[in-house]
Amino acid sequence: MKKDPSINVLGGPLETCSQQPLTGFFRDGACNTCVEDRGNHTVCAVMTAEFLAFSKYVGNDLSSPMPAFRFAGLKPGDRWCLCAERFLQAHDEGCAPKVNLSATHIRALEVMPLAVLEAHAWQG
Repeated sequence: MKKDPSINVLGGPLETCSQQPLTGFFRDGACNTCVEDRGNHTVCAVMTAEFLAFSKYVGNDLSSPMPAFRFAGLKPGDRWCLCAERFLQAHDEGCAPKVNLSATHIRALEVMPLAVLEAHAWQG
């Protein structure tokens, strides 16, 4: 799999989203993507209890540990590369998490306009 260029939604170099927990389609800590990433795991989101509950409710339980996959489960404050469509769905439902724009891949803009991401910008 060949990674797309590592460019963020602001046009700069893509920054690391999280090494702990280790995130990303490539599990390289960044929201890098490629043509094989059907989920478009490009939005670097800062988890909240509200978003984690929403995600579980719609069928993607990110908070429960899955030892078989060496996944401890996410908790509020963790950063994670979300699918762009799931982020947009949470935005539409009023429970979107904050977003690290510098660590969000430019391909997220294929799903939503920059203004949606900017409305949830994380200052950390």
